[in-house]
Amino acid sequence: MSSELTDGTVVLRPRREGTGPGQDAHLFSVVHQDREIGAVCVTVAGDAIGRLTWELDPAFTGRGLATRAVNVLVDYAFRGLRLGRVEAYVPADNEPAMRVATRSGLRREGVVRGHGRHEGGRSDRVLFARLATDPPITEPEAFRELLNSFLPRKRAISQMLVRDPEGRVLLCRLTYKQDWDLPGGVVEVNESPQLAVTREVAEELALEIKAGALLLTDWLPSWSGWDDAVCLVFDGGVHDTHLVEQVVPQPREILDAEFCTPAQVRERCADFTARRIESALAVARGEGPSYTESGRG
Repeated sequence: MSSELTDGTVVLRPRREGTGPGQDAHLFSVVHQDREIGAVCVTVAGDAIGRLTWELDPAFTGRGLATRAVNVLVDYAFRGLRLGRVEAYVPADNEPAMRVATRSGLRREGVVRGHGRHEGGRSDRVLFARLATDPPITEPEAFRELLNSFLPRKRAISQMLVRDPEGRVLLCRLTYKQDWDLPGGVVEVNESPQLAVTREVAEELALEIKAGALLLTDWLPSWSGWDDAVCLVFDGGVHDTHLVEQVVPQPREILDAEFCTPAQVRERCADFTARRIESALAVARGEGPSYTESGRG
C-alpha cells in the first residue's frame, strides 16, 4: 500500500489498491485541512501507461486544489510507479476538467469520438497525456509546448490566381466536388503558404509556376463538413493561353484545367469561390480590399 503523498497543501491518502484483468488501480482520497474533499486514481493497464481520473467536492472547486491533487498523482505515477505515460480522457463539454488537465502539465492530443457512454448514447472525450520524459512545465519551452497543444488551430489553404492575356482565369475541375476551383490546396504543418501553393500546382498540374505576391486573404466559414479556414490567394501571373496544354492532371484530384471567362467562373464555381476570384482579380488590378470573408469585402 502506498504511503500518503502531499505537496504541502493537499494530501493524497491511500484508499485501496485494486487489481483486475491486466490492470492495477491506485485510488487516493484527496484531503485538505483534515477534510476529505474528493478522490483521484491512476489505473495501470500495461505498457507502463496510467489512466488518470479525479473528482472533487463542488464546494472546493475553483481553488486550484484539483490541479494540485492531479499534479501529486502524476508525480507519483512517474516516480513511484515508474510509468512512462499518463493519460486522461475528459468529456468534451467539461471545461473545468480540461483546465485541470492542462494546468497539471498534460498536453491535449485530440478528440476521441464516441469514447464516453451515457444513457442517451455516446459522447466525445478529449485525450490529454504527459510523458515521463516531458520537461517540467516550469521551463519556458515546456510551457510553450503545452500551450501549443490546446490553443486553437485554423486550417490554411493556398491558391494561385493564374491568368491569360485575355483576362481569363485558370480553373481546375476536381474529382471530389462538382464545382470548379482555383489551383492550390491545404498548407502542410510547418510549411510556408507561398511555397505550399507552388508545390500544389506542381504536384496537381505539373506546372512550375512560382507564387508571387499575396493578393487576397479570404476567411471561409465552416461548410459541408469542413471546419472554417483561411484561404490565401497568391498571384500566379499572366501566361500564354497554351499553358493549359502543358497541364498533366494528378488523376486522384484533378479531372481537367481550363482558362475560364468571368461568366464561366460564375457558372462553374460555388458562389463564394466566384466571389473570392472576383475579389482577387480586383486586387490584382489595384482595386478592392485585400481581406474578405467568404469573398465579401
